[in-house]
Amino acid sequence: MTGPEATPSFRLAYVPGVTPTKWVRIWNERLPGIPLTLVQAPAAEAQGLLRAGDADAGFLRLPVDGTDLSAIPLYTETTVVVIPKDHLIAAADEVSVTDLADEIVLHPLDDTLVWERLPGRPAFERPATTADAVELVAAGIGVLVVPQSLARLHHRKDLTYRPLTDAPESRIALSWPQEKTTDQVEDFIGIVRGRTVNSSRGRAGASPASPAEAKDSAKAKGKPKRASGTGAGKGSRGGAGGSGGAKGAKGARGATAKRGKPRRRP
Repeated sequence: MTGPEATPSFRLAYVPGVTPTKWVRIWNERLPGIPLTLVQAPAAEAQGLLRAGDADAGFLRLPVDGTDLSAIPLYTETTVVVIPKDHLIAAADEVSVTDLADEIVLHPLDDTLVWERLPGRPAFERPATTADAVELVAAGIGVLVVPQSLARLHHRKDLTYRPLTDAPESRIALSWPQEKTTDQVEDFIGIVRGRTVNSSRGRAGASPASPAEAKDSAKAKGKPKRASGTGAGKGSRGGAGGSGGAKGAKGARGATAKRGKPRRRP
């Protein structure tokens, strides 16, 4: 915000393969007055985007470089190998890295996996992007190892994929600049972590009470009245024996009236 009258907003970056739809929907339901803008960023540029202030928070792939960015790991993706549908590997339910020993394994420049040792045989030239590598797989030039979300993102009818065991995995995290943990960032952290709107850490004080809250509040207000009424009932039972007390009172009135009636002299 640049001034007291500026409209608050929230910019959320995300890398290819991440689908933030669910969290964005919850944000719009809870904070309709604060627009959320999605910013798509290549995996290699996502951290720089946060540091430059071009996004308030973002979904990116670990690891995070440096200590100036906070990160909450969310989930780990399955690693798969992308192959043509008529490839021999397609007959297996899953494969291992050793099964790729004789394959040309494409290694794009934007690879999101951290390898100690690349599997298979290297291609003559590295593709610039994962999308380019997928095109080469379709042309029968080699195979490609990627997180499953990227295999789905670049899906083609002539290609398929199989889980790859004993391979590096990619972890997705929510990250933001540590020194810029704003109220909006805290709100989004609460949404991602599954906190309810009434959570004390979800800044529920700024939100209207839910029907459940209103009901609990009404019950709390009604309790003293019930306690007072109960106390009166106990007092009546203790002094007059409940319903018998009413009869006793009636009898007393009758006795008083009888004693007060004048007698006729003979």
